[in-house]
Amino acid sequence: MVMAPETPLRHPRRATEESPAVKWTLIAIALLFLGLVLFLPLVAVFVEAFRSGAAAYIAAITEHDALAAMRLTLTVAAIAVPLNLVFGLAAAWAIAKFEFRGKTLLITLIDLPFSISPVIAGLVFILLFGSQGYLQPLTQAAGIQVVFALPGIVLATVFVTLPFVARELIPLMQEQGTGEEEAAISLGANGWKTFFLVTLPNVKWALLYGVLLCNARAMGEFGAVAVISGKIRGETNTMPLHVEILYNEYAFSAAFAVATLLAGLALVTLVLKTILEWRFSGHLNGRGGH
Repeated sequence: MVMAPETPLRHPRRATEESPAVKWTLIAIALLFLGLVLFLPLVAVFVEAFRSGAAAYIAAITEHDALAAMRLTLTVAAIAVPLNLVFGLAAAWAIAKFEFRGKTLLITLIDLPFSISPVIAGLVFILLFGSQGYLQPLTQAAGIQVVFALPGIVLATVFVTLPFVARELIPLMQEQGTGEEEAAISLGANGWKTFFLVTLPNVKWALLYGVLLCNARAMGEFGAVAVISGKIRGETNTMPLHVEILYNEYAFSAAFAVATLLAGLALVTLVLKTILEWRFSGHLNGRGGH
């Protein structure tokens, strides 16, 4: 009896394995899209900023109203980011380490700023603290002006940046579980010692990552701040608002000059984010992506 020749075994192709032509076509499409949507506008900002020369550029970013906008932007970020750091850390710790009624509702509320237009958020604060607002009698009795002032800008910024720190920490802390904390408590550590010596070191890089994103959004926020600030030049204008005003006044070179500062902040954030992801990817694996 003559046996039929054996058919060579074919290795099944993996679901993610594609031919080189398909792979490079997809990469080319992605790079082309990023070039048109991200890289080209960024280059255009710097080209337009220096179109009138370096002297005009320096004059634009050192002008009184521009300096006031920078100071206000930095002040708002310096207040809003620490507040979100404390809230995000506390909320993530409670959600990841404890079981309680209303936990799902708390997670939903943390995500709320992602689903609401910043302009709507600004209008809500006007409704609450404006001259006819529900809480206006209380703020007036306390002598605090919220709308068209620093407190309102901080409130709007805290609202739109609220999810960034918490959303970086919650998946990571849930993935880590409660084993190490339970071991520490069983050895006699109290709650604060367990938090500072066990919990916090395990999430420090994800926490830094969230703070970085939160700070970038806080300094670049436009919609909510535009509504509640009143856009008072030299007083309640942040850098994005100052750029818009200059552009509407046809001061294009000055507008793009100030915009380069925000673009520079975005580039620094991108570099630091990349370094964190590359250097500490193992510590960030459990985080939600942005």
